[in-house]
Amino acid sequence: MLLANRLLSAAPAVVGALGILSLVAGCTKVGPDFVKPDAPIADSWTETGELQLNATQVDHADWWETFNDPTLDKLVNEAYNQNLTLQIAGLRILEARAQLGLAVGSAWPQQQQATLDTIYNSPSDNSAGSAFNKSTWNYNTGVQIGWEIDFWGKFRRGIESADAALLASIADYDTVLVSLTADVADVYVVIRTFEERLAIARENVKIQERSLNIADVRFRNGATTELDVQQAKTLLFNTLATIPALEAGLRQSQNALSILLGKPPGTIQKILGQEGKIPVPPTQVAVGIPADLLRRRPDVRGAELQAAAQSALIGVAKADFYPSVALLGSIGLSATENSSTTASGNSGIGEWFTSSSLTYMGGPSVTWNIFNYGQISNNVRTQDARLQQLLVNYQNVVLQAAREVEDSTVGFVRSQEQSGFLAESVTAALRSVDLAVIQYRDGAADYTRVLNSQQSLIVQQDQSTVTRGDIARNLISMYRALGGGWQMRAGRDFVPEATKDVMSERTNWGDILTPEDAKTLIPPTTTPDDSYRWPDW
Repeated sequence: MLLANRLLSAAPAVVGALGILSLVAGCTKVGPDFVKPDAPIADSWTETGELQLNATQVDHADWWETFNDPTLDKLVNEAYNQNLTLQIAGLRILEARAQLGLAVGSAWPQQQQATLDTIYNSPSDNSAGSAFNKSTWNYNTGVQIGWEIDFWGKFRRGIESADAALLASIADYDTVLVSLTADVADVYVVIRTFEERLAIARENVKIQERSLNIADVRFRNGATTELDVQQAKTLLFNTLATIPALEAGLRQSQNALSILLGKPPGTIQKILGQEGKIPVPPTQVAVGIPADLLRRRPDVRGAELQAAAQSALIGVAKADFYPSVALLGSIGLSATENSSTTASGNSGIGEWFTSSSLTYMGGPSVTWNIFNYGQISNNVRTQDARLQQLLVNYQNVVLQAAREVEDSTVGFVRSQEQSGFLAESVTAALRSVDLAVIQYRDGAADYTRVLNSQQSLIVQQDQSTVTRGDIARNLISMYRALGGGWQMRAGRDFVPEATKDVMSERTNWGDILTPEDAKTLIPPTTTPDDSYRWPDW
């Protein structure tokens, strides 16, 4: 009861401390508040006057579905669930979330220690006053607390920076997802293009074999010389030689797709199925206006958030210019036992938990780095220079994004024009081959005409096929440049369940493995919250 009374007598000091802490909410924050930088961007795209494009605003969330290719849809979904690079980006979000927990925890009492010690002290018989020296037992237990008050916003700026860094990591994840969906579609188009080119080469082999047979028959009948036969063989074997190169390119593209799907090379043939056709793009694509990039492209958001995180660090650095105000306190029990207390019938350890052993102290503490030889000033300058770099980087990212859209749109439009001309050229080349073979067989033309027409045919067919693939690939690049595809992660976790199970078995992650708020950040806010919040235990 006496111990309880003494504890109550310490209550005014505790109340006073809490009163001081209540002032923290009204304290200033040194350093600049982040202002979104201006973005150098045009009012419209150069190619929007073309019939294939319009300025309608669309998010392009599932843009790959515009190709109406079920295999492509399946590949994109498989890559989202299995791609390892995307999983690493998701784990970086968890890392950033844990770093935010560190920043939040730093705003609470920085020193909280419970102590318990029992020390035996036996002085030397040869020390001064040894006749009066006695062996002692010292018993101590208590709690020590030190809390630096955030008068200058140092810790709140730290939370602000960590919040922005977390949102930037989410934007980085979305950037990886945009690239992943585009890479899967691009490699898929390359695979289908190789397949069609192989089919064309094999069909031309058959055409050239028939021409060789005709030349051989005419030579054996004495209607022509051996030159025609050798020329026919030259063209035939030259065409045959292109097939291994095309097969190698096809296999390498399939291996690249396997890695994107998180699978060993050579294991995706079942998903690809039989040889397919090059995906056909829609007749018209909505590209919106350049200003849409600032909202939709995750790398642009990420660059802005990185600058916001760095801006808050200037305030953290500037807080070192000002005095640090802290509340220090301790409360505990202390008792000493020596030969005299034992002789009188009093035991030190027996008196340890009585009111007479209570000890406590508390009060404010002020420290100020007066002479720092320019270290604080130069740290602030360092942080400011880093901020300016990130602000310029933001502008550069916006410019690069606009260039990527312009490049892909002009490629999409012009490759369609090129494909139209090449289609006419292929039709004419096919007719030329038929006529040349008929005339040669009838003796109305020499083999040079057949040779030239067949050489032209295979070149025109191959170019036409590559160009049709380029149309689809340019459209994929356009969707990538417009920042489409990252929206597919809405409502889903950043890390697969199996990975979370492994991590939770290894480490106590609390609620961090299921960040419900992060799931709905579409797009993530660019105004991080610097308020105090409960720590992540």
